[in-house]
Amino acid sequence: MADDSSSVKLKGKESFGVDPDTLSPEQKKHFITRNLEEVLGEDRLEALLKEGKNIGVYWGTATTGKPHIAYYVGVMKLADFLRAGCAVTVLLADLHGYLDNLKAPWELLAHRTKYYEFIIKAMLESIGVPLDKLKFVRGTDYQLSREYTLDVYRMTSVVTEHDAKKAGAEVVKQVKNALLSGLLYPGLQALDEEYLKVDAQFGGEDQRKIFTFAEKYLPHLGYKKRIHLMNPMVPGLTGAKMSSSEPDSKIDPLDSAQVVRKKLQKAFCEPAKVEGNGVLAFAKHVLFPILSGEEFVIDREEKFGGRVTFTVYQDLEEAYKKDEVYPLDLKNGVANELNKMLEPIRQQFAASKEMQDLRDLAYPAESESIRDLHFLYCIFFFSSLEPKSKAKVGASDRAVDYSRLDVRVGRVLSVEKHPDADTLYLEKVDVGDKEPRTVVSGLAKYLTMEELHERNVVVLCNLKPANMRGIKSEAMLLAASSDDKVELLVPPPGSKPGQRVFVDGYNTEEPDEMLNPKKKIFEQIQPDLKTNSKLLATYRGIPLSTDEGGVTVKSLSGASIR
Repeated sequence: MADDSSSVKLKGKESFGVDPDTLSPEQKKHFITRNLEEVLGEDRLEALLKEGKNIGVYWGTATTGKPHIAYYVGVMKLADFLRAGCAVTVLLADLHGYLDNLKAPWELLAHRTKYYEFIIKAMLESIGVPLDKLKFVRGTDYQLSREYTLDVYRMTSVVTEHDAKKAGAEVVKQVKNALLSGLLYPGLQALDEEYLKVDAQFGGEDQRKIFTFAEKYLPHLGYKKRIHLMNPMVPGLTGAKMSSSEPDSKIDPLDSAQVVRKKLQKAFCEPAKVEGNGVLAFAKHVLFPILSGEEFVIDREEKFGGRVTFTVYQDLEEAYKKDEVYPLDLKNGVANELNKMLEPIRQQFAASKEMQDLRDLAYPAESESIRDLHFLYCIFFFSSLEPKSKAKVGASDRAVDYSRLDVRVGRVLSVEKHPDADTLYLEKVDVGDKEPRTVVSGLAKYLTMEELHERNVVVLCNLKPANMRGIKSEAMLLAASSDDKVELLVPPPGSKPGQRVFVDGYNTEEPDEMLNPKKKIFEQIQPDLKTNSKLLATYRGIPLSTDEGGVTVKSLSGASIR
């Protein structure tokens, strides 16, 4: 859709001080449609703007799970609509949430609706959107009226089961035997356009089938077609759609700065690849429009390229494609900017006992819910039937990749010479277990005992223990090596013994309890473990990381890791 035209000079928060009536129809259309994936009824939009009409737009959100930072993508478009002089309504769709396979219990809906309103308003305020330009409406304020109910019955008399099910396929939770509530969902969303008296509805691209459903069936009831504005679907932190039902894929606006950083560190972020990159997508659709010409800063050590800034998103994307900006660089930059945005929301929440109580009412602890206790009992019962060894369950079917490895941060507690081999050391290494592990390494010709003692290292912990000159070695220190040089991998500062060393995209499954030596799993994975030109340890080009940052080496680039 429309991009950022250089002819439109109004940008950022400053444009809220400009009277939209002074904008031309072309300028208004620019703000309404920029960065959208698709517009249905663009000709109708242009006609209304030429008539001088202020477009009425509504955005609906079902109050089911918790709002997360992907809501900022929608919030940014609300800001654009306001810049264009639109009359904007935010529909807190509580009844829709209830109908969507009972995702939100009826007794919690009122609390969750209030919580959603608080969070969405706080998000709008955090980017400078004036709330006096907006209207918040609860679905049950009008959807239980006699007129609306009669229209629902009228809708059911013309809609086929096939069309209703197809319309909700991307939005309503799909089950083997479709519930009638899910079939009603698209019809209610279509009727909302008429009862909210708007010219357009805004939503994600996943709403397209509901939008075309509305265009088809509203005229059957004597109501006019509306314009439909669709945002692209922004991938979440795992590379899929960002969803409140998948904790690893989303960041809560109330998450602490530390939690935000940890979640971003674990985000899937493939080097040099833009497609499916949720961190880049968030920068494009949220951060850069908010910064609006101000610098997006990536601070890094000189040996990793030093400080770099970007004022245009496309420049960041190009640098990322060329490996001039690495995933860890991007994550750190996004974390800094995101935490600046979220801090006012955290402070507002911390200062409001009312909102804290409301959150507890809207999302009660699992232990306080009889239903959840039953659920936990079921998990306990069925887990007791599972095999004890996770390594044996489907191990033959699992891909041979980094996810199979149990790699952790370790700390060398003591070092001594092997009694029967001058080239071997015996180390006691804390890897987070109850007792330190004995490691036999061939590092005597490369490092002194003093250089190893009290040093943080990276340890492969799930190799089968092996006898090394009569002493059992229970793990392996990972190092980069060339023909005549060996350098131990270095965990980032702040890493603790036992902390997992993960790789983006390969941290969704638990590692094997023990690698089967007959399958030569590590031997198959090892060729893809290398250091890069930035002295980062990588697997298939993706850095090895802890929650504190990337694993490095001192000087060996392009070296094999073993």
